Amino acid sequence: MRPFPDVSGGRWQVSTGGGRMPLWSRNGQELFYGSPDGALMGVRMQPGPSWRSSTPARILQGQFAYSGFGRAYDIAPDGRRFLMIREGGGSEAAPQNLVVVQNWLEELKRLVPN
Repeated sequence: MRPFPDVSGGRWQVSTGGGRMPLWSRNGQELFYGSPDGALMGVRMQPGPSWRSSTPARILQGQFAYSGFGRAYDIAPDGRRFLMIREGGGSEAAPQNLVVVQNWLEELKRLVPN
């Protein structure tokens, strides 16, 4: 972790075992990241004039997809839920197709007139 905009003003380690895909909570008081074993970790920032944070805590366990093209998860605006892309290859078969309905409200109006 480094302060902004003065990035030379300090440097602090947040994770204890490595991490990737960091994401700040909507309120800026918690930092989330993926651990090497697939868990979602969280670290709370402690307000004050100097850097202080909590010990990293496991938020969710699972094999979530990690890619080099961005995050595979996001936080709901209320900060209470996560949306994640999950690794495939389990016992459940992946769907072979995906149906996307555009302008569904117009289709509904056509099918169910007033």
